[in-house]
Amino acid sequence: MSTAILVVIIVIVVAAIVAAAYLARSGARTRQLKQRFGPEYDRAVEKHGGRAAAERELRSREERHEELDLRELDPQRRERYREQWVGVQERFVDNPGAAVEQADGLLTVVMGERGYPTHGFEEKVAHLSVEHGRTMDHYRRAHTISSRAKAGEASTEDLRQAMVHYRALFEELLAAPAASTGGPAQRAGHADGRTPRS
Repeated sequence: MSTAILVVIIVIVVAAIVAAAYLARSGARTRQLKQRFGPEYDRAVEKHGGRAAAERELRSREERHEELDLRELDPQRRERYREQWVGVQERFVDNPGAAVEQADGLLTVVMGERGYPTHGFEEKVAHLSVEHGRTMDHYRRAHTISSRAKAGEASTEDLRQAMVHYRALFEELLAAPAASTGGPAQRAGHADGRTPRS
């Protein structure tokens, strides 16, 4: 076999190995993003018109999320928020529209206390979706119903559904300990992954 043919074979084999490694890595990253974001992954693909742009967006969300200083709620605060939620549910009987607004407000307070941004719906979704991607459909539906309610276009049943949707994220935020994000808390000396309690 001539040297030229041997070199060509080696180049082809190396190129095939590099291509296979790239595809394996790309596939693993896609699986990781699908696992982490759940339905939000598919929503991003649809919104951006393709997987590559969607994955760039989701990686960007992860990077911004890393900068957050997320905190776990202490048991007393968790219980206080649960009691407030019960109060909101009780008010639903007399004034469903106001109760839905209060549910949204209480959820925003809990987000803020956990360390999530609280301004702008899409900004909230972007940050929450990194850890709570499977619950974002609930949050989006509740937000849509709440917007319709403000325009006087939501029935009592719609408002009841909004409460159910808000509660899904509310319970998840109360129950979920803050993930180790590598954000400011770790850079401030919490290398073991703990985040400070408030």
